Amino acid sequence: MAVQEQLDNLNRLKKQAEMGGGEAKIDAQHKRGKLTARERIDLLFDKGTFNELGAFAAHRCRDFGLEKQRNAGDAVVTGSGLVNGRLVFAYSQDFTVLGGSISEVVGQKVAQVIDMAIRAGAPLIAINDSGGARIQEGVASLSGVGDILLRNTIASGVIPQISVVVGPSAGGAVYAPALTDFIFAVKGISQMYITGPDVIKAVTGEDISHEALGGAEIHAKKSGVAHFLCENEKECFEQIRELMGFLPQSNRNKPPRGKNKDNEERKTRDLRDIIPDNPKRAYDMKKVITEVADEKEFFEVHKHFAQNIIVGFVRMGGQPAGIVAQQPSHMAGVIDINASLKAARFIRFCDAFEIPLVSFVDVPGFMPGTDQEHSGIIKHGAKLIYAYAEATVPKITVITRKAYGGAYIVMSSKHLRGDINYAWPASEVAVMGAEGAVNIISRKAIAEAANPEETRQKLLDEYREHFANPYQAAQLGYIDDVIDPADTRSKIIKALRSLENKVLANPPKKHGNIPL
Repeated sequence: MAVQEQLDNLNRLKKQAEMGGGEAKIDAQHKRGKLTARERIDLLFDKGTFNELGAFAAHRCRDFGLEKQRNAGDAVVTGSGLVNGRLVFAYSQDFTVLGGSISEVVGQKVAQVIDMAIRAGAPLIAINDSGGARIQEGVASLSGVGDILLRNTIASGVIPQISVVVGPSAGGAVYAPALTDFIFAVKGISQMYITGPDVIKAVTGEDISHEALGGAEIHAKKSGVAHFLCENEKECFEQIRELMGFLPQSNRNKPPRGKNKDNEERKTRDLRDIIPDNPKRAYDMKKVITEVADEKEFFEVHKHFAQNIIVGFVRMGGQPAGIVAQQPSHMAGVIDINASLKAARFIRFCDAFEIPLVSFVDVPGFMPGTDQEHSGIIKHGAKLIYAYAEATVPKITVITRKAYGGAYIVMSSKHLRGDINYAWPASEVAVMGAEGAVNIISRKAIAEAANPEETRQKLLDEYREHFANPYQAAQLGYIDDVIDPADTRSKIIKALRSLENKVLANPPKKHGNIPL
């Protein structure tokens, strides 16, 4: 065969591979409101940079007529390219080929690209659109799923792993996105569940739709499985590209510094008036976060789940930082089970990838109630303690209004190796609020007083003067400085700079035993 004929044949085969399951299947994908595997690759990577691997790999199954359905590349597109000029590895499941099902070969292709990402020290992005393991292949398909799950686990804390669920993700295969660091879901097309509606109905008799069982909004708002909820796929991939700007290539690299056009000494004067005079009134902590951030930009994570706590990324003087903060406008910022899980997971991600942590504290305590106690607030709250205490990255804390009891300790206090801890002048650091403390400590004195209410008010005033302020904690060295709220931005940036070369190591061990 002449060289030109060979090239023509190569081009024909490549074009055939690029068509996946064929025009009819591609049309069906578009009618569902979904993009194809390759269209998603094009949205993710910088134009013309994607380098495909395993383009001609094909399944080896001869059962159930599959020998007549052998597509080059099988049901996944794998390779690497540049995202904002940085090397990234990815795989994109192709629903047009046998429903994107995971075969032994698909598992091998995905395992290869994850292994390469680990060795290269580059992020992995997994685009999920699959019905799960390929039933026709039996245990061979399960080996493919197992190969992926193993590598997701090995890669954890080594390279950032991002999952994009833009179709079904079911059965054992749904644990692949669950093992990664961040999950993006798109309204109307993302579905995640272990057992589908048909199985649930057969086993329990419950009748439920795919969307109500495992749709994007369910997992973003109720289960907390999804970290980001997007309106459409284009928005989804734009957000992924934005997120990448905060993340290092691997645990061997520092997070990328951005260009800072914002004055590092900019006064945050609006923060002087953000705390209401009435301690029972709420305010929006996100206004505090955006006010101190470079160019007032905050990239929130887990926005729709456990809204009593806020997590996300900012830049401070060009340096990426992870934010953890109470939200007084939702459940008064109390720490419950979901808030503990949300924050602990985020803290451990930041610690794994050398992203400094900045915590804004306004916390009344842990959520009381039998439901929380019986659901395990003790062990789940301990995860938040564990995450903060274990973290060796720079940790800056700002107490804006109150920090009571055990919740004060938990929120990156000095006692959990917080590096630099600030407080605003009107803040309180105490075992509990003044009213609760006086009612307990002085119950007998109030009851026996000639004028109980007058006595109670006097004791309240005395308690507030001596304890309901940050100065006793500062005298004891638990607060490094009481600061003007207008100086919050510059103080945090200077603190981060002073800790830039911080070195701290935990005792040698295989791993700790976080209270799961």
